[in-house]
Amino acid sequence: MARPRFMPRPLQGGATQPFSTAEEAWLWYAHCQLARLAGCRPRPDMGEVSRPCDPDDIHREVMRLFRLNRLQAEHLRTLAELGTRLAGENAAVTWSDSQDKLWCEALDRLETSLRIKGIVG
Repeated sequence: MARPRFMPRPLQGGATQPFSTAEEAWLWYAHCQLARLAGCRPRPDMGEVSRPCDPDDIHREVMRLFRLNRLQAEHLRTLAELGTRLAGENAAVTWSDSQDKLWCEALDRLETSLRIKGIVG
């Protein structure tokens, strides 16, 4: 029996709005990951605004920067930890100066890449 062929999902037909910053894109990704853990299947057009990418596109870009040694393991840990805390229900989030430095470095490196791909405007 023949294997089913890969069929890419159709692109959304409406206009999309890029994120204004890499931080906004990362927090959107973190929200999507929390929704996935709750059993939802997030799509770019599910929110109030249709986005130009899937959540997995942001993850792939972060992992590409990690493979190129532009992001280190400490950056990934900080993005994951703080992104999950900021995307969660807890409004009072505190972190250390070292975490703040890693957060800013990671988002700065990510912003350039996402801007080139049209994810950040």
